[in-house]
Amino acid sequence: MHKLAKNFSTIRDQTGKLVQPLSTEDCCVQSMPDASPAKWHLAHTTWFFETFILERFETNFQPFHPAFRILFNSYYEGVGEQHPRAQRGLITRPSLAEVQAYRQNVDQRLLALLGQTLAPEQAQQVSELVELGMQHEQQHQELLLTDIKHLLAMNPLLPPYFPSNAAAEASDRAAAATAAALQWQSFEAGIVEIGHAGQGFFFDNETPRHRQFVEPFSMASRLVSNGEYLAFVEDGGYRNSLLWLAAGWEWVQQQKLTRPLYWQTAHAQFDSAWREFTLYGLQPLALHEAVSHLSFFEAEAYARWAGARLPSEAEWECAAASQGKEPGADHGADYFGVAWQWTSSSYAPYPGYGALPGAVGEYNGKFMVNQYVLRGSSSATPDGHARLSYRNFFPATARWQFSGIRLARS
Repeated sequence: MHKLAKNFSTIRDQTGKLVQPLSTEDCCVQSMPDASPAKWHLAHTTWFFETFILERFETNFQPFHPAFRILFNSYYEGVGEQHPRAQRGLITRPSLAEVQAYRQNVDQRLLALLGQTLAPEQAQQVSELVELGMQHEQQHQELLLTDIKHLLAMNPLLPPYFPSNAAAEASDRAAAATAAALQWQSFEAGIVEIGHAGQGFFFDNETPRHRQFVEPFSMASRLVSNGEYLAFVEDGGYRNSLLWLAAGWEWVQQQKLTRPLYWQTAHAQFDSAWREFTLYGLQPLALHEAVSHLSFFEAEAYARWAGARLPSEAEWECAAASQGKEPGADHGADYFGVAWQWTSSSYAPYPGYGALPGAVGEYNGKFMVNQYVLRGSSSATPDGHARLSYRNFFPATARWQFSGIRLARS
């Protein structure tokens, strides 16, 4: 349990570091119904450990605050009521300081539990739930950054999250992955295996590993860049209904969209025509960086304009595996660590999938409808959290995530 306790403390500390650049006011505001305040993320990830582990295994369990069971429950019907998601920004009480005290209290109690001698079956159950809670917290670390970015972009001052002097270094790292000319890597038809294999943590939606047949296809050697997507924008891509799925075109018209989420066309601070709001503040649009914050509809329309298509998730996993592109490896093909990549695959259960019993089983399975799968990881994904079989998923209109495009062709 010592290694587990150390990993737990490290991940919890990292979440705390993510909110350090924020003011108390920053932590309390909800920029849109799909996003959550930083304070809520801090409390909900703590609620997860208290509700699913301490409540079940701690001797003489007493909740830190009885009201928190409802306030910070996200969507677990098996646990009970939830505060409405769109009203999380109205939770001005408890204060940020009280939420921080909640985190500290639960951390101490959980570490004490991990220090106890438990029966083998209990120890195994606790270990599995703590590992799930840590992976859950890492997901919220990425959501924290996406939600913070959206919040700061809504501020008229366009304040940076990171120090602005770090922007150039970050831009150089991100641009290196897309500076090379796009090439096409060909793959033969055949039966491929996808899904989690081997050791290590995995979510239930990554299993069971199974076989799929793929027709011959080609995969782009890198992600689509800002410059390439700009050509789509300037060619009238957002005005050409023939490029869009019917639901996508209706959405574009309703939202009056003309460009990606964080792009701007005019600002007195810059001379160039296009800017992009980043975690480093408003910056000139870096043409060689991978385009990000695109919805599935935008990615699909661009692919059609480019004479290509989005890959299926079986094609994506096959290509990434055959190229030896594992998380932490060379990002020359940017399968990981730059932007999540939309696929053409609807988020559905793998053949033979079964959700876990109880409330924990609500984690993935109940969302397998009306969403699309994204693969890889992004620059906001915590180190050690990505893997080849990871299945991220969002609705077709979601664009505040770090989501981009890798093209495929038949």
